[in-house]
Amino acid sequence: MPSSINREMLQSCLEQCFGQIPDPRVERTRAHQLLDIITIALFAVLSGADGWVAIETYGNAKRTWLETFLALPNGIPSHDIFARVFARLDPKALEASFQQWIRALVSTLEAELIAIDGKTAKGSYDREGGSKALQLVSAWASEHRLVLGQCSVDSKSNEITAIPVLLEQLALAGCIVSIDATGTQSAIAEQITTGDADYILALKGNHPTLLAQAQAGFETAQARQWEDVEHTQHQETETGHHRIESRTIWQIPATQVFSKDQLEQWAGLQRLVVVHSQRRLWNKDTVETRYFLSSLSTDAQTFARYIRAHWGVENQLHWCLDVVFNEDASRIRKDHAPQNMSVLRRLALNLLRQEPSKGSLAMKRYRAGLDDQFMLQILSASMPQSEAHS
Repeated sequence: MPSSINREMLQSCLEQCFGQIPDPRVERTRAHQLLDIITIALFAVLSGADGWVAIETYGNAKRTWLETFLALPNGIPSHDIFARVFARLDPKALEASFQQWIRALVSTLEAELIAIDGKTAKGSYDREGGSKALQLVSAWASEHRLVLGQCSVDSKSNEITAIPVLLEQLALAGCIVSIDATGTQSAIAEQITTGDADYILALKGNHPTLLAQAQAGFETAQARQWEDVEHTQHQETETGHHRIESRTIWQIPATQVFSKDQLEQWAGLQRLVVVHSQRRLWNKDTVETRYFLSSLSTDAQTFARYIRAHWGVENQLHWCLDVVFNEDASRIRKDHAPQNMSVLRRLALNLLRQEPSKGSLAMKRYRAGLDDQFMLQILSASMPQSEAHS
């Protein structure tokens, strides 16, 4: 093993992160240790496996190497064992272990913007079993490109109930939380400000009165050429992917737009932010005006940066999960298995992003499956510095 990580440190790290997860099996059926099962599954997902048979295949191919730091009292578990264990494993316990690993990883990093957004794993829909597709809300640290946590959406509810649960799991102090319109709720705004954080919340038709007031205030200010209206303005143009997009961003004090009663309903509300976009594609032009509520008191250029950063959750997280990890195509459906596999994918994505060598995520997965030393390099880059270099 490379000098950056030895067998004892790897075993310690795995034990600390996964050793406390309750085993859902009865004692007499535990032919394989739970820590071994989870570790093999994680390493297999890191190496390109997307299902139980692929995970078993990885384990058998790497058995000699895995035996250097795992117990494996009865060899490599079968794909049926992987499927049964992950279907019964408590996803909250696995998520807690995921967050423990991430907290150790980012303990010295400041997550400036945390984007909250939801995603549906379309392949998890089970018509015969009557279960809906799994919906997850994820917290994305845009600056460091890391998943900080996730929470499933109850099948009888929506993201509004899942977002507060996810926020409770995060250390928000000093951060800026951005959420799309579904999470634009006064209770969520209060939860964020109570946690000593700030928010940028998209304002759309789910709050028609507030949106109408924002539109009227903005249009009136424009018609009067911003006379007696305090504001800042920023313009930017972006080209790429056969498109040209021009954006104008304004920030206006909330007191100049909303009534006293409206201000009192939204904890810490300081600014209305307006983004006017003109997008020119090869075959059509589109124009859009978007509105945001924020507890920040900053200029339009800074707001533009934060709002652009929020959408990293789409192309740096959701797109990667679908294209690199085939999440939408996954047919894993039984019980807790879809949610537990989603935790492994997001942990694997974080670990791959922390590895500093050049190469795409897909190529890093391929290399990890071929090169045990590179797998250890990935793990070493994602361990707390005090452990990885002790």
